[in-house]
Amino acid sequence: MPSSFPLPDSPSVVAGAARAAILTGDGEMLSLAAAAAGRELRGTVPLLVHAPATLKRLGLGALPALDLLELFAFVLPARGVAPTPRGLALALDMKPLAPGLENAAAALPDIATALLSRLVQLRGLPAAKPLAELAARMGSGGWGWAEVVLAALGLPGAVASDEPLRVWKRLAEWEELPPPPPPSALAVAPEEARGRLAEMLGDGAEARPGQSDYAAAVSEAFAPREQRGDPHLVLAEAGTGTGKTLGYVAPASLWAERNKGSVWVSTFTRHLQRQVEGELARLYPNPVERRRRVVVRKGRENYLCLLNLQDAMGPVLSGGGQGVIPLGLISRWAMATSDGDIQGGDLPGWFGDLFGTAYTAGLADRRGECIHAGCEHWKKCFVEHTIRRARGAELVVANHALVMAQAVWGGLDDSAVPSRYVFDEGHHLFDAADGAFSAVLSGLEAVELRRWLLGAEGGRSRARGLRRRVEDLVAARDDLLAPLDAALGAARALPAAGWQERLGATLPALEDEGGQANPTEAFLRAARRQVLARVQGDGDGTAGSLECDLYPVGPELPERAAALARALHRLAVPLKTLAGRMAARLEDEAEELDEATRNRIEAACRSLKRRAIDPLAAWEAMLGAVGTAPPAPGQRPEHIFFLRLSRRGMEDRDIGLHRHWLDPTIPFAMTLARPAQGLLVTSATLRDAGAEDVETAWADAEARVGATHLPSPAIRVAVASPFDYAAQTRAFVVTDVNSREIAALAAAYRTLFLAAGGGGLGLFTAIARLRAVHARIAAPLEAAGIPLLAQHVDAMDNATLVDVFRTEEESCLLGTDAMRDGVDVPGRALRLVVFERVPWPRPDILHRERRVHLSGGNTAGYDSRVARFRLRQAFGRLIRSASDRGAFVLLDRSTPTRLLSAFPQGVSVQRVGLAEAAAQIRAFLG
Repeated sequence: MPSSFPLPDSPSVVAGAARAAILTGDGEMLSLAAAAAGRELRGTVPLLVHAPATLKRLGLGALPALDLLELFAFVLPARGVAPTPRGLALALDMKPLAPGLENAAAALPDIATALLSRLVQLRGLPAAKPLAELAARMGSGGWGWAEVVLAALGLPGAVASDEPLRVWKRLAEWEELPPPPPPSALAVAPEEARGRLAEMLGDGAEARPGQSDYAAAVSEAFAPREQRGDPHLVLAEAGTGTGKTLGYVAPASLWAERNKGSVWVSTFTRHLQRQVEGELARLYPNPVERRRRVVVRKGRENYLCLLNLQDAMGPVLSGGGQGVIPLGLISRWAMATSDGDIQGGDLPGWFGDLFGTAYTAGLADRRGECIHAGCEHWKKCFVEHTIRRARGAELVVANHALVMAQAVWGGLDDSAVPSRYVFDEGHHLFDAADGAFSAVLSGLEAVELRRWLLGAEGGRSRARGLRRRVEDLVAARDDLLAPLDAALGAARALPAAGWQERLGATLPALEDEGGQANPTEAFLRAARRQVLARVQGDGDGTAGSLECDLYPVGPELPERAAALARALHRLAVPLKTLAGRMAARLEDEAEELDEATRNRIEAACRSLKRRAIDPLAAWEAMLGAVGTAPPAPGQRPEHIFFLRLSRRGMEDRDIGLHRHWLDPTIPFAMTLARPAQGLLVTSATLRDAGAEDVETAWADAEARVGATHLPSPAIRVAVASPFDYAAQTRAFVVTDVNSREIAALAAAYRTLFLAAGGGGLGLFTAIARLRAVHARIAAPLEAAGIPLLAQHVDAMDNATLVDVFRTEEESCLLGTDAMRDGVDVPGRALRLVVFERVPWPRPDILHRERRVHLSGGNTAGYDSRVARFRLRQAFGRLIRSASDRGAFVLLDRSTPTRLLSAFPQGVSVQRVGLAEAAAQIRAFLG
């Protein structure tokens, strides 16, 4: 080891589920049970990877450690890496590590050396001094790596400085550009789309005729619109392996270039946004050009807020040491990040695991408190940078929730609304619309509004109230101060601190100075009583969520609802007055207002509408429904109303009145689709393979995306998968396992994971069952050389777990059914999917009403269709290339045959015993 940066004489440790390997300071390798390893490490400062996960497995609490992930974040900020020894070795171009805890532990000093060698290369360069000053400052806060980092930089005597923490001083400012003119409407011919695709793929690309056909067919979505309110809508199902991303990018990029406009590509999750962005390197290989032409757009709550960062830095800049380590690493990242995306961007997902969400999500503007041009950092704001880049970008990669919010609000941070859309993962449109167009009047939502209006009210939160955010805009203006004061006074009708304890009458009801009960809390208490009265069994002894229909309304609720409606109206009226009078300044004082003030007024009016006025209008309408007659039995309602009591363990967490559209594609079609020029909705799973016939399958798909609410019929496109599923896959329903018994279920998972040699994804419908299975099988799998990862068990977030699973080819991962959409793992790393049970839809009130009114009278068929889609989506994760092989297993012996049509053509599902399934999997994947 180079003497220029000698590592501390620390043991290196890698922990598994039951055992751990320790390389002692004098070179001895110990293999111990986890508890014994924990005792061995007490009083030391071990070298490890991912301290929270490692220490949890060792049964240790807080323990000083040298975490290689912290060193990686310091040396290589804004770089992704799987948080394992193997992941670090791969990122540093080291020799791949052999499996085994001992091999991983032996590699940790070499990984540290490789990272520190990067710092040695900076010796004598201008970058070394601020890095050394930052490391010394972090060292004053207890950072164990500080001394060795300073030695590697060749500046062991560097003096700690706060200046490197003040990143807002060194970031580049954005420049305002003139608004772009409207795009033209020139079409993209099918052959032109084929040609652009061929250019992207290059001469040596694998021939995929289906991909070229797909690109040509979906170009119809970019034809000129012929009638207002009647967009071109293309529904395109592209089987897994078609290459649909580049297929739609071909015509989309051509249209954007030719017409000097933007195409918005929308996906379901933030992770998928980054996947699409990665694919666009084929179109724009030059990173500078790609940054100019392509922008990933997310909501403000995803980006680092420099004002929040400065506030968080306050105690550190005043001489404190607490928090300086994560804030120092965030400062390093902020100077290197491509766009400031702190959640799902180039800040590694494990950063929040190591330091907590206060240093990730807590540094973003989650509560809509941005003061825009009133902020001293506005010209350097990451969000404002992204907004301006998006205005001139040709392809904007967004997500369904953001795109729908943009349509509802008539723009996000400006009035720009796209005219051309591509909805990838289009099978999620119904659920995304359901979330976007629903409304909830709950304790948590009302408390959030109170905090937005009144601020922290003496608490430790950094929340800024409305008065503080607009004070310079309303100062010395009685016409603005009066409605502001009235609104803030009326906001005290919203729940106050301690409302959850008062909800169940643990504490007395909150009263105002006149002795009147807080109207929101009184309504919530009445709603809770109705839920507990209506649910089956003893609701007081039930954990999880409880819900009941709003109708028939209990005797107490109408009076409480009317009182709350009056209180909310008293809040809404002055807020509307304030927004209206502020907006009038833009016209009345047009010649006097500078650009910054105009921007602030516009932003403040938008925020008032989105964060307060619109929600209050929805809440008033919902409360009005409490006092109206319920729909007649069997009558198709426009909206579904219900009450839900949410619990964490046995403690009440929230209670609320919920309103959902029966068919959320109606508002989707009215607000987004009809104003658009053209839309492409695409997915590998648009149609139900179990439908009676092809026409029925297409009709169901059209209904799920709102096509039936548009004047002209959708253009239908279907391209089959190029994969040979009969040769590449095996599928089984295991018939001799009682999946309701934990012991039998755990034995089945263990047997199947061992048969596959790892690479298994186990999906569960209940967290408790997942944890119980993990507890039984983690140790025996580890003894066989198969690490077991688990959601809700390991101290890692979902994205980090998937990164580890992808990197550690022999590992297995347990997760809830919801994880199936976030797992995109090509190759042998994912070669087995095991479902605990048939993924039936949750039998709640919302599902009950939709299966009655949206099923065409076939309620059982509606449930089966949902289950088939979930099975098909999970199966699609197995095979991502022509060389992949995989097995799919259902441990539910009662699986109906009608669900097996979910699998692609060529897949033959066998009903066999566990031993036979394991034997076939072993032979097929071995």
